[in-house]
Amino acid sequence: MSPTLQTRGAVIGYGGPPIVRGVDVAIPDGEITAIVGPNGCGKSTLLRALVRLLSPEEGTVLLDGEDIHRTPTREVARRIGLLPQSPIAPAGITVKELVARGRTPHQKVLRPWSATDETAVMSALHSTALTDIQDAVVDELSGGQRQRAWIAMTLAQNTPLMLLDEPTTYLDIAHQYDVMDLLHRLNTRDDRTIVMVVHDLQQAARYAHHVIAMHEGEVAAAGTPTEVLTAELIRTVFGLEARVLEDPVTGSPLVVPAHGPGGVR
Repeated sequence: MSPTLQTRGAVIGYGGPPIVRGVDVAIPDGEITAIVGPNGCGKSTLLRALVRLLSPEEGTVLLDGEDIHRTPTREVARRIGLLPQSPIAPAGITVKELVARGRTPHQKVLRPWSATDETAVMSALHSTALTDIQDAVVDELSGGQRQRAWIAMTLAQNTPLMLLDEPTTYLDIAHQYDVMDLLHRLNTRDDRTIVMVVHDLQQAARYAHHVIAMHEGEVAAAGTPTEVLTAELIRTVFGLEARVLEDPVTGSPLVVPAHGPGGVR
């Protein structure tokens, strides 16, 4: 069975020199994929192309084997949910009102709000532990609560694919792992395919089944965390000397930078 979402020879940019150059990626169905790499390597650009916010200058993005740009916008929105970097909520909007916006792709001009819509919203609130604060104003929430609210909106969209651009940015470490645990539950419980751009290699190693490492606009490696997150790749892609050990909690790779007292400089 072919992956639901993939690129073939995708060259992607913003009108100047391309940021992503001729990449082939395949997103495994029902798994968590982490896209990693240094700043400016094309991670977010690739993610934007996967959700049809950017058109490749060359090559294609395929959704269910078809060119995503030939698929109606509403149909794409029913298949793929996106959580962008640092989303901004309208002033005064409540948590439930924000989450309800996830139902927009399912609305029709003459179709009123339905029991199905209400069930989807309440289920999303429950899954993200926001039911008790559904009437709170989003601007008054903590960073972790706001991020869960945005994830709940994406959940209410009820798509089999979720794409998230740096979902733990600006969160403290406890809230970061709360969000990552939530994404893991959504994947294991619902068999939901999740693609996330992350900076933290430990989070990529611990939570992802599949890792895509990017370097200078190209895919440097793709595979399991153990296959990708090697000392050699980290040196090449990040310019960082590191030792890769076994995480004593999960058995996944544990990246230990070789800097500091007694370390390599």
